[in-house]
Amino acid sequence: MIRAWTAASAGAFIAAIGGQIGSFPVFVVGMLAFGAGQAAALQGRFVAADLASDSERSRAIGSVVWVGTLGAAFGPLLTPWERRVADAAGLEPLVGPFLFAAVLFAVSGAVVAVWLRPDPLEVAGLLDPHASRVRPLRQVRTAISVVAVRPSAQLGLAAMVVSQTAMVAVMTMTPPYMKDHNHSDLSAYVIALHIVGMYGFSPFVGRAVERIGRPKSIMVGSVILGAGTTISVIGGYSPVLVFIGLFLLGVGWSFGLVAGSTLLSESVPSASRVEVQGAGDLLMSLCGGAAALSSGFVKQSFGYHTVAYAGTLLAGALLVYTMSARPAVRRAA
Repeated sequence: MIRAWTAASAGAFIAAIGGQIGSFPVFVVGMLAFGAGQAAALQGRFVAADLASDSERSRAIGSVVWVGTLGAAFGPLLTPWERRVADAAGLEPLVGPFLFAAVLFAVSGAVVAVWLRPDPLEVAGLLDPHASRVRPLRQVRTAISVVAVRPSAQLGLAAMVVSQTAMVAVMTMTPPYMKDHNHSDLSAYVIALHIVGMYGFSPFVGRAVERIGRPKSIMVGSVILGAGTTISVIGGYSPVLVFIGLFLLGVGWSFGLVAGSTLLSESVPSASRVEVQGAGDLLMSLCGGAAALSSGFVKQSFGYHTVAYAGTLLAGALLVYTMSARPAVRRAA
């Protein structure tokens, strides 16, 4: 994680340089490294689960996800101030947020380096100091082979990927959809409420996952996710429905992420856990990125309703898959 935060800090600084000199290639290179910060943030929930007992693992993951609410809520509020500081320093105003991000990423890496000692994996006895380095692609292949023979791990991974894909596709296209219906002035508030749904209730979601079980929680998340996408598609003429739909979309995503992450983490051998967690986040991010990229083309060609209904179909497919996989998951428990 320290290396990821360091890379993200360097990437933010390079992106700022690219923005200042007007070089798009330099900016893109910086953003590639910048993404390491998102990867580290995602992996943070698994770090919290490394030392948690089986009865507290979901709550530990939910608590870390909830902390993300603070950054998601206050980060955008700092942007105007960051732009003013950059302007006062004689820089391009839009460079400001990237420079502050570079500092914050560096601080995050320092906090982990100083206070996350000893390594939770070392305490749990899962860290082999004599292990040889393995190429990333080989790690991914190994992780896939581990998941492929474990139905519960497959279900956890499916919950993470489907929840991320459906949520990103609909969320990305909602502001343009609202603009089409002359509600663009409300889109920022809709996204803010959506973020509250994603992160704000994560501790309660974690408790629910511990109480009713992982598969049932994934089913609950699927229903909420499907309800959110369905309400969103009929909400163009009613801003209230858009608010409700995007909020439910966030809550459904939270159930899928927390329950899926917990199930994936506890379903694989300890020796393979880190590789599987990393591969799971990689697949989730790739599918989310593909959803964000393709949703614009789908909306332009077929309309927002097609994007939302695709999200509904994904949620429904996850629900059916979870129901069919429950017996195998129970046998593996």
